[in-house]
Amino acid sequence: MSPLRQALGDYLQIRRALGYKLERAEKLLVQYLEYLDALGVETVTIENALAWAILPAAGKNGHWWAVRLSAVRGFAKYLHALDDTHQIPPADLLPSRVHRSIPYLYSPEEILALMEATSCLRFPLRQATYRTLIGLLSVTGMRVGEAIRLDRQDIDLRHGVVTVWGTKFGKARELPVHASTAEALRSYLRLRDRLCPEPVTDAALISPAGTRLLYCNVQCTFRELRQRVGLVPRSTACRPRIHDIRHAFAVRTLLDWYRAGLEMQPRLPLLSTYLGHVHPKDTYWYLQAAPELLQIAAERLQRFQEGAS
Repeated sequence: MSPLRQALGDYLQIRRALGYKLERAEKLLVQYLEYLDALGVETVTIENALAWAILPAAGKNGHWWAVRLSAVRGFAKYLHALDDTHQIPPADLLPSRVHRSIPYLYSPEEILALMEATSCLRFPLRQATYRTLIGLLSVTGMRVGEAIRLDRQDIDLRHGVVTVWGTKFGKARELPVHASTAEALRSYLRLRDRLCPEPVTDAALISPAGTRLLYCNVQCTFRELRQRVGLVPRSTACRPRIHDIRHAFAVRTLLDWYRAGLEMQPRLPLLSTYLGHVHPKDTYWYLQAAPELLQIAAERLQRFQEGAS
């Protein structure tokens, strides 16, 4: 094994011990080291890092180039601490401004339509799995990756609690769920045990082959369901993605609080914890992400001002 590849293994191990997943970074850095091998180079330089980051040059994707260079920069910092012959690419070498997508806020009717559309999928178990997945995402706000990583033992039907592991920065959290959700999970697990009595995985949500769901397959299946329901983008920046089910849950929770006349400030940390946000600002973002929330907030402010006058 080359010194750079050994160093990469050590770097990933250290960062992951701190809670970082680095799945994309690992793939990119392996590709970068293959590029250096082809050049016969064993030192990270600004020049070769930049040359690799903008490949393929015909693509001219500034944001993706910046992502690639950022992966190298993190590794280069580690290498430079061990050997200062390795150079660290400047952070502003390929600046890229990330534009956050506008969440597609699904209505309850659209969620039900997506769940009903699963009846068009092949295989009864696949239908049940995706119906359960969409329902679970809509009532818990889990990330898709968290849902497909759930194991059977993570679902406590007796106490109505789902334990989420492998989240950002290695934090686990317990999600209490409604009795109706617990009953839906119980029904699904009974069905999957009947249709697939010997799965090859500990996963709670499984494919017809008895394997854990793959994120790429979930994305493809959701696109199929979305097309069957007839959901279309509301704008170029607002497209119906499966991740937006999580956004819809968060906004719906905030709307319910507003309509009930509850104070937002003391409750936002509760929602942040339930969603598994590492930074509270990620939860506060929802306050400006939905026009419905802004309208209700404005109405509440107007009532307050009228009462004070």
